[in-house]
Amino acid sequence: MLVLASLPQAQGTAPATPLTLITRDGRRPVPTTILNGQEFIALDDVASLFQVAVREDALAGGVTITYKGRTVVASADQPMASVNGRVVTLPAPVARVGRRLFVPIDFLPRALAPIYDAPIDFRRASRLLIVGNVRVARVVARIDATGPPTRATVEITPASLVSVASDGGRVLLRVDADALDMAPPPAAGGLIDQIRTGDQTTTIAVALNARAGMPRVSTTTGTDTTRVSIEVPLAPQSQDTGAAPAPSLSAPPVASTAPPLASIAPPVSALPVLPSAAPGLRTLVIDPGHGGDDSGVHGPKGVLEKQIALDVARRLKMLIETRLGVRVVMTRDDDHALTPDERDAVANNSKADLFLSIHVNGALSPNVEGAEVYYLRLDREGEEAKRNAAATELVLPAVGGGTRPIDVIRWDLAQAPHVDASASFASMLEEELHKHIAMGPRPLQQEPMRVLSGASMPAALVEIAYLTSPKQEQQAQSGDYQTTVAQALYDAILRFRSYLEAPPVP
Repeated sequence: MLVLASLPQAQGTAPATPLTLITRDGRRPVPTTILNGQEFIALDDVASLFQVAVREDALAGGVTITYKGRTVVASADQPMASVNGRVVTLPAPVARVGRRLFVPIDFLPRALAPIYDAPIDFRRASRLLIVGNVRVARVVARIDATGPPTRATVEITPASLVSVASDGGRVLLRVDADALDMAPPPAAGGLIDQIRTGDQTTTIAVALNARAGMPRVSTTTGTDTTRVSIEVPLAPQSQDTGAAPAPSLSAPPVASTAPPLASIAPPVSALPVLPSAAPGLRTLVIDPGHGGDDSGVHGPKGVLEKQIALDVARRLKMLIETRLGVRVVMTRDDDHALTPDERDAVANNSKADLFLSIHVNGALSPNVEGAEVYYLRLDREGEEAKRNAAATELVLPAVGGGTRPIDVIRWDLAQAPHVDASASFASMLEEELHKHIAMGPRPLQQEPMRVLSGASMPAALVEIAYLTSPKQEQQAQSGDYQTTVAQALYDAILRFRSYLEAPPVP
């Protein structure tokens, strides 16, 4: 290697805010240094991060960076670089600090990106270096009116799927992206104390103060931007007495109303209380299959069932909440494992009117494709429970004195009274899916499935594709395919809501 004696010597200082590299593998800090008011990155770090070859070249008059046969030459004395023979300008020439060579940080998007095989995006204002096809959504939040009611807007670019939930005194917006690039948040105003990134990297938390009432949230999506409008009224108690109730959305998370899952998943011999027979769809429980150490089916290229199931569940949740106004509870909204009993316990404790479990199928042959729908097949004991209306009378004390009878059923027979309704729901799912996507060799099946047996409400399970098919593995990852599936499931749920409100006369 030739050493260029002409390279200027300099002493650098660390920037006030570190640079963050975001890739498909995650995020990590990248060391940079400030030289003469410009931000530089060491070429040995560039070589390590991007797998490029770096050498000083006296004949070329600078430093040569090579990647897969493509070359960039950065000038030693001029703020420019030659990229495969084309000249691009830089804020400063190559510099040396001790034994290390440095290039301006703009070298990465301007000079390296044209020869690299993945996009390189440097967002100076937010201190992000994004490499690869990573979805990093820009988020701009503002408070439009302090009120009350307080009105705020959150704009997300590009347009993205957004699901809404509540967590104590917060509104949580989960964005379907790999990471968020959030502009400086607005100052507190009215009934909103803070708008910031949430505990998870793709959530936005809107913290409400103690005087806030139930917020109203609406989402509109345009060509380029998704806009979330939040209106926070004053709590009625605050208006009358100055009390400070905790705000909540119409769809509180199950954790706020039920004990931990480990304590509510009963053994087979337990006796869950049957839900009210009042018609209508008020609460839907969506169960994304698998999770945690249980990845489910693995596709040929490593796609995991647990992630596809969660992605589709989130899309469906947003459709239901924004279009039907129905309370939606997810058995899991992150990557953790649940037993079948724990999943049923979430549904039963939420007093759900409908339970839908989402999975992706697998087969020994890679040629098997299509979606399939399942509902529970009862064994002899289950059929007997169904004939007996599944009821055992239990007398409990009533508020205000006296007693009241309730109906109970053994946990593993909880589905028995609902099998006919489950069959109707499963048929609707099969019909709506068939309108949009390919169906499997046996599109509608009745099987003894453990995750359905303990659900004390109409319940069905869908397998949205065969992940062991290379073609369907690719489809299942597609946002368009996931949205199509979610829409078909939504259409079936809409039909079943009408069924619940006015069931056919026998």
